[in-house]
Amino acid sequence: MKKQKGIGKVFIVFMALIIGAVGGFYGLTWLTLPKTEDVQVGEEIFFSKGDENLDATIDVSNADISIHFLELGNKYTGDCTYIKAGDVDILIDCGSKSNSVSTISAYLENYVTDGILEYVIVTHAHQDHYAGFATSEKIDGIFDLFECETIIDFAGTANGKTETALYKNYQTKLNKAVENGATHFTALDCVEEKNGASSSFDLGANITLNILDSYYYKNPDKSNENNNSVCCMFTQKVSETESNNFLFTGDLEREGEEYLCSMNELPKVDLYKAGHHGSRTSSSKQFIDVIQPKTVCVCCCAGSSEYTSVPENQFPTQEFITNVGVWTDEVYVTTLCVDYKNNEFTSFNGNIVYLSNKESYNVVCSNNNTKLKDSQWFADSGRVWPTAT
Repeated sequence: MKKQKGIGKVFIVFMALIIGAVGGFYGLTWLTLPKTEDVQVGEEIFFSKGDENLDATIDVSNADISIHFLELGNKYTGDCTYIKAGDVDILIDCGSKSNSVSTISAYLENYVTDGILEYVIVTHAHQDHYAGFATSEKIDGIFDLFECETIIDFAGTANGKTETALYKNYQTKLNKAVENGATHFTALDCVEEKNGASSSFDLGANITLNILDSYYYKNPDKSNENNNSVCCMFTQKVSETESNNFLFTGDLEREGEEYLCSMNELPKVDLYKAGHHGSRTSSSKQFIDVIQPKTVCVCCCAGSSEYTSVPENQFPTQEFITNVGVWTDEVYVTTLCVDYKNNEFTSFNGNIVYLSNKESYNVVCSNNNTKLKDSQWFADSGRVWPTAT
């Protein structure tokens, strides 16, 4: 009997040591890792992989409005667009991972000299669009690093989204920004012009920001987060009858584009940020034939297997090229995947900057100004450019 008691004591001590070790490990992990599913922000800055000394600053002083499509410092596809309209600074999205924050903030600091973003638009609750706003308490995100005056975000989310760590982090950071003085509207607030919001914001210099109406603001798509995207148009008035138009649709997909056309009077656009990174589920023929874009910018890591191993469905897809290529050959891409498994990527065009005055525009890229159809990747990919109409 005494022997059994001795064995029991040894077993209890042994189990206590195991529990203590496991508890210590998880406690250390909780203390040292960010409270998010994303990787932690590092100090290393990549403006373009393999050419880290590249000067990312482009002179925008002679442009009435400049629109910057940013590389994000990693192999992942994501969106982040910075816009300078006169003295007004605007940011649309901040992907692709939380470790993109260092790259993005370093770029913004070249242009946002007063530390204030007058407008921030968060299109939808996908990591590759809002991770930089949804960092943990241990990581500074865009809402921490810049004073944000007006924040406009998505009106609804898909099933289960509100239970994720990333979404909860976003709400925490958003609420803190509001406490610090930011004004917050949803896209639905804007189109219904309620809670003090407006559907049109005067940016000065004959430039307006217009929040477009979408079916999914009132009826959130519970199965497809992409359709919940905030859609907006920047309009630069040229004369009483003419304007330059710059369109952003987040990751809106085909069915959402149909609603967008029926619920808004969409003009032909001078610049279109390719929907859903140049996927085959966005930029539908019917939609593109309405907006007839002159210049298209694709925010993606071209040829990446991140979302699919099927080459023809990797961004930018053949279907996307077929639809936009009949209207323009001015298509530019931010980043190029070299070897996804080995974390190798490089610049395609790099940071793409669209510079517009009333009667002229120019596209300047940090790496090169080669159009997609003239690139080596396009030739190697087997993609085919369509015959223009």
